[in-house]
Amino acid sequence: MSQLLAATVPAPSIEYGLLSPMLVVFAAAVAGVLVEAFAPRSWRYPLHLLLGFGGCAGALAAVIALSGTHATAVVDAVAVDGVTLFLQGTILVTAILGLALIAERGVESRVRREGPGTWSRAAAVAAGAVPVDAFTPQAAAMPGSPDEQAAARAGITTTEVFPLALFALGGLLLFPASNDLLTMFVALEVLSLPLYLLCGLARRQRLLSQESALKYFLLGAFSSAFFLYGTALLYGYAGTVRFAGIADAIGRDGDSKTLAVLGVAMLAVGLLFKVGAVPFQSWVPDVYQGAPTPVTAFMAAGTKIAAVGALLRLVQVAVPGLREDWRPLLAAIAIATMAVGAIMAVTQTDVKRMLAYSSVAHAGFMLTGVAAANSDGVSAVLFYLAAYGIGTVGAFAVVTLVRDAAGEEATALAAWAGLGRRSPWLATVFALFLLSFAGIPLTSGFVSKFAVFTAAGAGGYTALVIVGVIASAVAAFFYIRVIVLMFFTDPPADVARVVEPPLTSAVVAVSAAATLVLGVVPQPLLDLADKAATFTR
Repeated sequence: MSQLLAATVPAPSIEYGLLSPMLVVFAAAVAGVLVEAFAPRSWRYPLHLLLGFGGCAGALAAVIALSGTHATAVVDAVAVDGVTLFLQGTILVTAILGLALIAERGVESRVRREGPGTWSRAAAVAAGAVPVDAFTPQAAAMPGSPDEQAAARAGITTTEVFPLALFALGGLLLFPASNDLLTMFVALEVLSLPLYLLCGLARRQRLLSQESALKYFLLGAFSSAFFLYGTALLYGYAGTVRFAGIADAIGRDGDSKTLAVLGVAMLAVGLLFKVGAVPFQSWVPDVYQGAPTPVTAFMAAGTKIAAVGALLRLVQVAVPGLREDWRPLLAAIAIATMAVGAIMAVTQTDVKRMLAYSSVAHAGFMLTGVAAANSDGVSAVLFYLAAYGIGTVGAFAVVTLVRDAAGEEATALAAWAGLGRRSPWLATVFALFLLSFAGIPLTSGFVSKFAVFTAAGAGGYTALVIVGVIASAVAAFFYIRVIVLMFFTDPPADVARVVEPPLTSAVVAVSAAATLVLGVVPQPLLDLADKAATFTR
């Protein structure tokens, strides 16, 4: 009987070549786990560097090799098309920059205090050494406990962050490529669970870091439940979880589509939570502030790119027949997100929280392109995600370089006063990132906003464009306020200092160059995004 079934029912084929970018990253992540389990401690860091950067480079090469492909794999569960490959390439580029920040390690001098067996971080900084490592030496120890202090004295570094980041990266690559609801849910959890852990591993402000991780986990689990509920509703409506099948069911149904609309609304909760859109943005400032800054950079860029890409695929492939229902909803959410992000950013006194609310506002600008519901909107969003992702990693990289007298990250805005006099190059680069976020001409941010506003206008949402321009003007206020603070304000008594670790400095330089080039010569990437704006059902 088994032989008869095998002869009559062909086994589903798995096209490994189409999955190669994700398989390479997951293989590197599994190898990283084996390194953590079996390699000597002194070998772990260089091996993780080899696996991390080698895996990302190999996955990026696979994406380039697949360019022009339009196909599905794994029984139509994964779609490989122009949008997928563009987003995967963008995620991998930002991931390489983010991994460089995570990989930064510094040798911290230990200077004894008056009492034996105790160490002073401030004295170490005074002696000329500044701690660079952003991660706690022993995550399982209580903050400030003797075990944690002993691990710090022993020079232990947290190398498990590398396989965790690679597992999250694999989920990020799968998320926008998902072609059915179950695969998308699996990708959502694969990218989320490692990020929950990474957010709680900060060396500094341990309690704040752990609080942010717990808040992210609880709210993330809540949003995942909404996503699953929406999956159940759409399956009950269409009898399938595949996007093409859902679209066909909606097209055939001439009666009420209430169940499908409710299902899409539930799915939107899970996706908009990851995007950081209003009213699901409450976690963003707290998590961005509490997480280790390299993790914040990695998460802020990668998660938003993947989540917006997944939302694009859902509305363009699965539910285009409900366009008249979801377009007004997305437009209203975009307006609220732009307004709340811009207004709340004005009130912030912490650099990381300001960048967090800036991220919320940018989510609204991206949703403007999604709500346009046309091919111009898709290509504009793709360009926006690429420009925003690179600029965001660079901005958070700058934050890691500004330190207070004790060697901690100086995230209070007051500490940045006069930075332009002490480190003109760093202040100039940060000003470039802020001007790009504000949408000033000759930066990538200007081209991004112009593209999404043009697409929204062509889609009939002129009011949305007007609100976006007003929100951009409000956002420009707090960006320029920081620039004035850096260049035209006297430094405080406890002046911040600037460190220059090699990997982070390289990330800042590359991000700044990309931001400027995409603002001056954007057409090649615009043409690539326009060519990539195609979906495979």
